[in-house]
Amino acid sequence: MARGDAPQDSYHLVGISFFILGLGTLLPWNFFITAIPYFQGRLAGANNTAGTLGTNHTGPADTFNFNNWVTLLSQLPLLLFTLLNSFLYQCIPETVRILGSLLAILLLFALTAVLVKVDMSPGPFFSITMASVWFINSFCAVLQGSLFGQLGTMPSTYSTLFLSGQGLAGIFAALAMLTAMASGVDAQTSALGYFVTPCVGIFTSIVCYLSLPHLEFARYYLAKKPLQAQGQELETKAELLQSDEKNSIPNSPQKVALTLDLDAEKEPELEPEEIQKPGKPSVFIVFQKIWLTALCLVLVFAVTLSVFPAITAMVTSSTSPGKWSQFFNPICCFLLFNIMDWVGRSLTSYFLWPDEDSRLLPLLVCLRVLFVPLFMLCHVPERSRLPVLFPQDAYFITFMLLFAVSNGYLMSLTMCLAPRCCHMRGRWLAP
Repeated sequence: MARGDAPQDSYHLVGISFFILGLGTLLPWNFFITAIPYFQGRLAGANNTAGTLGTNHTGPADTFNFNNWVTLLSQLPLLLFTLLNSFLYQCIPETVRILGSLLAILLLFALTAVLVKVDMSPGPFFSITMASVWFINSFCAVLQGSLFGQLGTMPSTYSTLFLSGQGLAGIFAALAMLTAMASGVDAQTSALGYFVTPCVGIFTSIVCYLSLPHLEFARYYLAKKPLQAQGQELETKAELLQSDEKNSIPNSPQKVALTLDLDAEKEPELEPEEIQKPGKPSVFIVFQKIWLTALCLVLVFAVTLSVFPAITAMVTSSTSPGKWSQFFNPICCFLLFNIMDWVGRSLTSYFLWPDEDSRLLPLLVCLRVLFVPLFMLCHVPERSRLPVLFPQDAYFITFMLLFAVSNGYLMSLTMCLAPRCCHMRGRWLAP
């Protein structure tokens, strides 16, 4: 919601642009992990030139430990370059970082699409794919950090649109996989069409970003000075809080954050030991307040990434070969996870339970560790070291439902509660 004298977002073009940009930031990761069966097929030598989408391959492909490597080489650069981005913004212009990252991701995905048609032995194909995964996720980290910096000057509703686009990226990738599999064309053509799809999505993101300077609403906010932005943000928050009250949305994350922000302007001064110089908050004091919530968030991500997709992508249907067996992994692993994860995130718009002082939150987070052995004991063929205790498909589907909803809800919940932990006597410890 904009201030009265601010220009209007005509036809919601700026909101749509940030939604598409959010979609584009997570498309690379989701398209790679959803296509794990394709990469396994190539590494196993299936059809020499193209693996089969949606069909798990075991045996020779296991010698590359593809699932483990793709998880490591995607998350490690995300961490490193997210930290590095804190220094890059001082020496590299924002436009260069965003456009450069988008163009680099587009070229790397175009290379992945071209390799579908190239006859290559498993070894070089594995090396090129892992290098692509590393660089794509490095550029994604820079891209996300830069876009979040821009969103800091926009009304908070645009951050919500951006995050919604990110949340739908996984669903989009799973649907693209199912469409390619159901197209009825040969494996090579369907794989080519699958990898061309994110290229189109990233190209659309580039067009959306280039259009922002030509939109008056975007120019008004993105060109504002920090002090103007702060005053605008407070006014915007007051209007959003009134809107939440009119719509009777109890304890929404937005309402909690907005109330605390507005209260911060009215509360008495802090104790001497809590006084911080403007713009230079003590990270140590902030960490003292949020360490438990931050640890819960780390554990949520750690459990999720330890099994998804490295273990869950190996689970197959216990039914006889057929259509259901072919579509089992794309539907029950990737599509189901992304839909239920989005549902879990959405639940925090209606209630926040348990609160930041409850011991139940760390308990619920720790209980998610049980998903690791549960998924490992599901139906994974040609495995000799572990027994299959849950062979039926219903077990895996039930585990995935609970796993995905808990991931989305607990991740969103901890991110909503962290600002409340920083609140001391009605004031923020950080600006």
